[in-house]
Formats: sequence, C-alpha cells, structure tokens
Amino acid sequence: MTRERFEGLVGEIARDIANRALDDELAAHLNAAWPVGGESFEELRALCALGEQEGWLMAREAGGIRFGRAIKPGTTAGDFSVDVVRMKDVRGPHHIHPQGEIGAIIALQGAPKFDGFAEGWYVYGSGTRHHPTVAGGEAYVLYLLPGGAIEFTGN
Repeated sequence: MTRERFEGLVGEIARDIANRALDDELAAHLNAAWPVGGESFEELRALCALGEQEGWLMAREAGGIRFGRAIKPGTTAGDFSVDVVRMKDVRGPHHIHPQGEIGAIIALQGAPKFDGFAEGWYVYGSGTRHHPTVAGGEAYVLYLLPGGAIEFTGN
C-alpha cells in the first residue's frame, strides 16, 4: 500500500510538470504548488520514511549515502525516473544530467542544504553537472530525471 501511494503521489507531481522547461520558473511553480509544510510534501516525507523502513526505497548504500531507483521511466511517473537518496553532511559522486534534474530536498535532521538549496524544490537544466552535496544536516533528496538519464563520470 505504501509503495502504491508513493508512486501515485509522485505520478501526480510528474503529470503536473510534464512537458515544462527545466528552469527557475519550474522550481518556483513546484515550490508554490507542492510547498514544504503542505499536505502533499509532508505525505511525501512520510512515504519516504516508510519506504525506507519497509526496505523497498533506498535499499542500497555506498559512501555514506543510501540510495535507490524507486520508479523507472515510462511507468507511473511518465517519462521520468524517480530516485531517492538519504544524505548527511556528505559529497556524492560526480555526474551529469543530460536532460536535467528536478528534485525535492526533504529535511530529516538539522537544516540541511543540498548544493546550497534549502528544503524544498530545485531544478537543474540539461547538461548540468555536480558532486551532489548535503551540508548542515540530513535529508532525503528525491529527484526526477527525464528519460532516466544520468551519467556518472568517476571524477
């Protein structure tokens, strides 16, 4: 039941943002339509915690980061894949977003910032690259990748 509700809620978000440009306007829309403290965002927080406890979400761990792909592209989230990671004061592996990335920072402890973004939604455009970093606490980072596209560089 938990997994189905998670897929349903993320599917609603994916349908809301389908075919939109990955830019600051999209980030503003997400933060207004699906705000921190709002019913859906708080449900997403609870579903991530339950999914982690039940073992179907973030079932793998490496380098102090729990992670896992929750939804493959072409299924319940449309063209997006959905991954969730749990990070605490850590720098993750360098990668490129060939088609961009849309994410939610969901605070668990402290005042975590993901790449400098506070709790809430962020958007990276096509071709962006980074070492994902959480500082100042612990967070789930849920991210949608158009077409499931991500390239780890090994840097």
